[in-house]
Amino acid sequence: MTVAITRDEAVAAIGTILRGEMNHPHLDRFGPGARLNEDLYLDSVQVLQLVLSLEMNLGLSIPEEAIAGRDLSTVGDLAGLLAREPAAAPAPPAAAPEGVHGDLAYDLKIHCFVSCVCDGLKARGIDHRPFYALIWDAEFAITDEFRLAYHSDAMDHEAFRYWFTRLYGVPLHAWYDHSRPKDENVATLLDLLARREPDECVMVMLDMFHLPERENKFNQNPFPHYLLVSLTDDPDTWQVRDPDFRWEGTIARDRMLNAIRQPSVAGGYRFDPSRARPPAQADLAAFFEACFVLDSNPLIDAVRAIVAAHDEGRGGLTLAGLDGALRELPVITIRKWAYEHGFAFFWRALHWPDAEFQRICDEIEALVNGLTALHYAVLKLARTEDAAQVADIMAKLDALDAIEASLKRRLGAAYRAWQAASSPRDPTPGLRTRGVPAAALHHLIEEDPCEEGCLS
Repeated sequence: MTVAITRDEAVAAIGTILRGEMNHPHLDRFGPGARLNEDLYLDSVQVLQLVLSLEMNLGLSIPEEAIAGRDLSTVGDLAGLLAREPAAAPAPPAAAPEGVHGDLAYDLKIHCFVSCVCDGLKARGIDHRPFYALIWDAEFAITDEFRLAYHSDAMDHEAFRYWFTRLYGVPLHAWYDHSRPKDENVATLLDLLARREPDECVMVMLDMFHLPERENKFNQNPFPHYLLVSLTDDPDTWQVRDPDFRWEGTIARDRMLNAIRQPSVAGGYRFDPSRARPPAQADLAAFFEACFVLDSNPLIDAVRAIVAAHDEGRGGLTLAGLDGALRELPVITIRKWAYEHGFAFFWRALHWPDAEFQRICDEIEALVNGLTALHYAVLKLARTEDAAQVADIMAKLDALDAIEASLKRRLGAAYRAWQAASSPRDPTPGLRTRGVPAAALHHLIEEDPCEEGCLS
């Protein structure tokens, strides 16, 4: 039997769970209008854990899809979900009348390294979207304990560095020397900042967990993060630009140095975006050939392997451990939005119809929301330790695998069409794509004969 509660009862229940079961320390602003992230400092995982506790403690039945597809920004939004109020109609997107062919009305903030280096490109009117092809399958790690990790000491950004320089002509100089002690690297940073040229950018990795005054929507500890820094007229204050979190302002020098000195982080680059130029066609083609992974979906494969390892009890693992093992899944899930920039680049270059692009964007959203719903199902499995739920989770993974594989097939088809259209000599004139009829386009991207994973 499904329990019905009112909105006021739902708000009270949310407060009870946060104070009691979750022992949450940031409740000074609690109320229906309190923002879950900015005011209460709840990250996406904690919100899902809160919803799960409410569902199980109150006997509610909340579909996973409703959680993934609904805006849960405030306590009131969550109370409305619990009280089964209809979701508010989404605001119309702030898009140009021309859709994908108009001015870029939004930007993706899903990878701090890429956001930092692309910041100068956008300021100079250079299309940065192709570079996002590195992100949707960007590197992550599975630890020896079968935990998913978006960052590890073994990772570097050499592929990002190489391709950024090759595509845009801007060398990324690594000033951080991993063979030297932290204090020596900090001294190098201070020297760089003192000698920084007006157009030069200095990028540094720090642990955002130690800057609690900044919004941290993932509430990770540690939280390695790149941003741009420079000096101000006040020797005790630094100017900070965080392109990924869309913030710019000043932070005390000592607080910044404390976050930089943390043992959890190490890295930094300097570069001059004024040297940037648009990519050459041949370099773009080589880039796409090198970075597209069209024959597998690494994130879904990793989640499947982690769930299976816990289900089988490998090395003493238990289903209850899935909560921590997949805690960083949301940090990696948001990278899938990068598909929008990839498709947008090809659609604009080929002048393909906006309507088809918008349908693909709907599928990208379905993939991201599906991964969020999957994460909720995993948290429920970890809480209940009901092995009967594993089969349903594996089925959800198979469905998400199919969605992403379909996106990649169409991406590969768009790439081949772009390659044919941009070739100086066209060996197959019948395949030209500019102005291609909508029906033919639909056939091309839905029924492409090339085997999955084929680029050319």
